[in-house]
Amino acid sequence: MAEGNTALDSDFPWHLGIFDAHCHPTDVTSSVDGIPNMKARILTIMASRAEDQEIVAQTTIKAGVTEASISTLGNNTMHSKCQVVPSFGWHPWFSHLLYVDYDSSVNPEQRFQRPPKTDHYRAVMIPPLEDRDLEDHDFLLGLPEPRPLSEYLAQTRYYLDLYPQALIGEIGLDRSFRVPNHWISDQKDVRNSMLTPGGREGRRLSRYRVNLDHQRKIMRAQLNLAGEMQRAVSVHGVAAHGIVFETLQESWKGHEKEVISNRSRKRQAAAAAANEDDNESCRPRHSGVSVSKPFPPRICLHSYSGPPDTLKQYFHPAIPATMFFSFSQLVNFSSSTSSKAIEVIEAVPRDRILVESDLHHAGKEMDDLLERMVRCICRIKRWSLNEGVKQLACNSMHFIFGKIPEVSGTTAC
Repeated sequence: MAEGNTALDSDFPWHLGIFDAHCHPTDVTSSVDGIPNMKARILTIMASRAEDQEIVAQTTIKAGVTEASISTLGNNTMHSKCQVVPSFGWHPWFSHLLYVDYDSSVNPEQRFQRPPKTDHYRAVMIPPLEDRDLEDHDFLLGLPEPRPLSEYLAQTRYYLDLYPQALIGEIGLDRSFRVPNHWISDQKDVRNSMLTPGGREGRRLSRYRVNLDHQRKIMRAQLNLAGEMQRAVSVHGVAAHGIVFETLQESWKGHEKEVISNRSRKRQAAAAAANEDDNESCRPRHSGVSVSKPFPPRICLHSYSGPPDTLKQYFHPAIPATMFFSFSQLVNFSSSTSSKAIEVIEAVPRDRILVESDLHHAGKEMDDLLERMVRCICRIKRWSLNEGVKQLACNSMHFIFGKIPEVSGTTAC
């Protein structure tokens, strides 16, 4: 470590570049105009449902990172404006609003007929909805017509083509969430018009959940699209850590890396060193060539809340995707579980950790949360602020863009 821990109480080095790996500023549309004035350098902004996909796209038109500026993001220079990287995804909290209209294992081009609304929701929600139960009947009637999964995927593919830097997210699994009750007339009349529709907005939660089998189908479809387009994904996992891993594992089944013994690895390294070109002084760079696969090239488990022991499975040498873990003040350090988060942060390799705000509006509070989380990670990792900020920026460049920046002919991390 270049400096002592006393540096953690010094001025914060915003000029080195702070990247928010996961946030939702488009949930409060009035805050979006303030993004360019933030201290952070990059916000990775998540879409999660039908109502916010186009808002994320429009925000990218106004403040999106450009291809020309990416090469300078890793340099330790002050950028005048904060920029955004869009991410388009369908969150598990809204997974019941999609119906699966094809079977990828048989013929992904063949479309199933739209099921009756009541049949769809009975199939995907728990406890089972019964017509004879008045509460179930009223809840069923108030739900919207579900949207075909293929239509959503086509829209996402369009956005990914339009924005070459875009990610897929927020996607994932959630065993604990409950679907909100429907609006009652007087509530809807006074709702905050500054909030993007489709969220909970203070509504009471119903007793209904979405079964994990349906959530997994929606998640797998998005993982496959991320693999096809070779984009990184941001993954939500609550009370389902084992099933999240199983679902990710299914996406790369048959594509695992060959695990080479230490002895063979040493022999290969010696042979490679003997044949290395004397003029080659830089580590291999990202080639920019994308090869379609059924799994994403890079995966971030956002606001990771799993136990430290489960980290080992994600770093098995056979896994072909590069795994990252991001942490936020709002989720990881807002309850008694913060001690577990400290253990996890200690265990995550230095080049696989990211910082996020997970906040639903842009501005000073988002900057403050990012600073607090960066300082927290630096204390846990025993990094100086400068060292930590540079490492986190380098990790973010790797996760978001698949590139590891160079500084003065050497890698920054």
